[in-house]
Amino acid sequence: MKRPDYSLPHSGFSLVELLVTVSIIAILIAIGIASYATINKQSRDAKRKSDMEQVRAALEMYRTDNGFYPSVGSGSWTAASSATDALAGLTPILVPTYMGAIPTDPKSSQSYMYLAKNAVGGVYYGYCISSQLESENPADTCTDTLPPGHTYGLKNP
Repeated sequence: MKRPDYSLPHSGFSLVELLVTVSIIAILIAIGIASYATINKQSRDAKRKSDMEQVRAALEMYRTDNGFYPSVGSGSWTAASSATDALAGLTPILVPTYMGAIPTDPKSSQSYMYLAKNAVGGVYYGYCISSQLESENPADTCTDTLPPGHTYGLKNP
């Protein structure tokens, strides 16, 4: 009877090689998940800034036509019955003449807010619109105290 030749290399992977491979794959997956979450936050923040620029442009067109800004939210930040309609008071004023629809925050738990200010003789010559950004805390924002939780605001130029 012939004895098996144990000097030939065995096919397959050792336990150490498998553990190293699985560890590397797990690390790459963890990095990918963290990057995906960060990219989602930055994407929502970009949409918020774009939405606020659209509202600002509509408010500027309104002021060009009327000589002042809408008085919705005068004296205090607009109150909303739900997070999606904080700018609802601007809807009959700005839609459809100045914009198609008032935008809403990409997350339903957050809202945009509007404050008319700088009143002279019952008309307002200033405003601030605000939002809550998730991935940054910018320094260039409204000089007014922003509503609780809001970190970004735009005011009249």
